[in-house]
Amino acid sequence: MSDAASLMRDLTARAKRAGETAEPLLEGLGEDDGARQALRILAEAGLLAWTVPASCGGADPRGAAPPDDLCVRALCALRAACAYHYGLLDLMLAMQGLGSHALARAGSPALRAEILPRVAAGDSIAAFALTEPDAGSDLGRIATRAERSASGWTLSGHKTLISNAGIADFYTLLARTSGSPADGGRGALTLFFLPATASGLTVHRFEVSAPHPIGELHLSNVEVPDAQRLGEIGSGLDLALATLARFRATVAAAATGFARRALDESLRHLRSREQFGRPLSTFQALRFDLAEMDVELRAAELLTAEAAETVDRGEPATAQVARAKLFATEAASRICDRAIQHQGGLGVRRGVVVERLWREARALRIYEGTSEVQKLILAREILSD
Repeated sequence: MSDAASLMRDLTARAKRAGETAEPLLEGLGEDDGARQALRILAEAGLLAWTVPASCGGADPRGAAPPDDLCVRALCALRAACAYHYGLLDLMLAMQGLGSHALARAGSPALRAEILPRVAAGDSIAAFALTEPDAGSDLGRIATRAERSASGWTLSGHKTLISNAGIADFYTLLARTSGSPADGGRGALTLFFLPATASGLTVHRFEVSAPHPIGELHLSNVEVPDAQRLGEIGSGLDLALATLARFRATVAAAATGFARRALDESLRHLRSREQFGRPLSTFQALRFDLAEMDVELRAAELLTAEAAETVDRGEPATAQVARAKLFATEAASRICDRAIQHQGGLGVRRGVVVERLWREARALRIYEGTSEVQKLILAREILSD
């Protein structure tokens, strides 16, 4: 067995133990308490260290990735195992990396040394603030502005659909430093490190279908020193896209975790439930369902593995990542839907595992690039070949 394969097995086993601990503890907790409890469990298991490069105080990838970058295969193994047990566990793991990765890539040495070890230990909660009411898939329409000031920069604008809004200790925030919305954004956007305690920053929370701390940020003349700028002025779009490129394959991995649990729940139910004097698992139509669910899940896992390995090798992976993200997230929704159907009326009862999985899996087809955007990306790559 290769060192990388051994590492992934070890991480999967550790995440499985964390998930088994988390599942009964998180059930019934509110979003914020659940998120913080999930973070504590991940930190105690040493799993948050994988959201930070080894050179910045994170885990040693043991040759599976460069020490100054994240190991995508490790993150995929962790997200799949966490999602299998509880969506909030997966969310908090992913957000620690997504919200801090630009800081690891382009923050000042002092800022990296101060913040990133705290992220890896779970002592500081990260968030990634890109989306705006008129700027989702098209980041070129970012309207939040950063104007030069005597002390550095003044930020004003409105962000929405920001995961960890209200519980985050800091936000990695994309703002416009020149030009106007719809100019394409390249050379006109810059990323900033924004503490949650900044004066002029207010948070408005809202609810989505699955437990998920999320909300809006309103910025009114928020002062940020230039030392909290991440990267060169105008490099924000490239940094944001590089972060998304690193984490998009891990979304596919989370989808496989939800789907794997849904399939296991279906197997358990169909084996144990009897109708018309025999187990449901003996009915041909339901056996066909299981076969299709198994094939879709295995295909999703293989596509995800291909994408993660290609990214970790440092090779162009645009097509592989788009293919994995598209197929795995769509397949997970179908698999979770069939798992509900197998349980009949029991399956739509709020809080039943398959009902929760269906709600948790649904959002994956939207965030970090919708399925439609993945199709456009993949078509472009195919045509360019």
